[in-house]
Amino acid sequence: MQWTEVTVKTSNEAVEAVSNILMEAGASGVKIEDALDYQNLKPDRYGEIIDLATIPHITAGAQISAYYPETVFVPEILPTIKQRVAKLSDFGLDPAPNEVTMAAVTDEAWATAWKKYYHPVRVTRYLTIVPSWEDYQPVQPHESIMRLDPGMAFGTGTHPTTRLSLQNLETVIHGGEHLIDVGTGSGVLSIAAKAMGVGQVEAYDLDDVAVKAAQDNLDLNPVAADVKVAANDLLTGIQTQADIIVANILAEIIVPLVPQAKANLKPGGYFITSGIIDDKFATVMAALKAADFKITQHTQMGDWHSIIAYLPTDED
Repeated sequence: MQWTEVTVKTSNEAVEAVSNILMEAGASGVKIEDALDYQNLKPDRYGEIIDLATIPHITAGAQISAYYPETVFVPEILPTIKQRVAKLSDFGLDPAPNEVTMAAVTDEAWATAWKKYYHPVRVTRYLTIVPSWEDYQPVQPHESIMRLDPGMAFGTGTHPTTRLSLQNLETVIHGGEHLIDVGTGSGVLSIAAKAMGVGQVEAYDLDDVAVKAAQDNLDLNPVAADVKVAANDLLTGIQTQADIIVANILAEIIVPLVPQAKANLKPGGYFITSGIIDDKFATVMAALKAADFKITQHTQMGDWHSIIAYLPTDED
């Protein structure tokens, strides 16, 4: 089959929004190249796993490539894609340089081109993300392996927003908790939570493509065999009393999620949010405080922020 590749060069902060635009335009998948992901592969306190100089990579901004089957007449939808990307500035996201190009690719190239960018990466003190096709064994005591196949819809799990979420999960998880993962994407946070000792996990995403990708990745990790994953609009219609809710999604979506999270948390529970760019941080903080959450920790990586919010008990 012949495929058409539409590539958008944009900023790091607009990656998720541009990916959503491309998927909503009918793409069968996207490939994400984010300069911040490659920066995270440099030596750090967890030790270097691969040599950045050995893999091709971009050095600034981000590039999202979407793939459309030959049944889609791409020139017809391209103007709409360009218009929607340009309008991201209306929502506080910088789409620059906003360069949109189109090219034909073969089925084989579509299916395998992204694999050269994906390698084992230590993302926290105890967690290493490993692609499903690589043979990697733990090199340090207490190192847990999460096997992921990002397919064509999701990144490698090493974006700063994901790293911050994982680090904050390590902070609040003690073992045996009930956790809800909102906007699960590749399922990485649900898998990590089980690896950290969480008892019950519910994972939700609005996109059926994400639900399938998450289930495929859950199946690669026996520790996460009992995770429930389903399509849902945030927590609409969900009536659960969880100990922890985690949401690594855009700030614009976090704000309406706040009252839903409060309703689905036990008193004394934690609400972890990530995916918050600099200029949206104050808005999210205000929404959390207005809902009577107590902020216990704020972490930052580059322009991205993550928050641990605590729902007080009557005794607090």
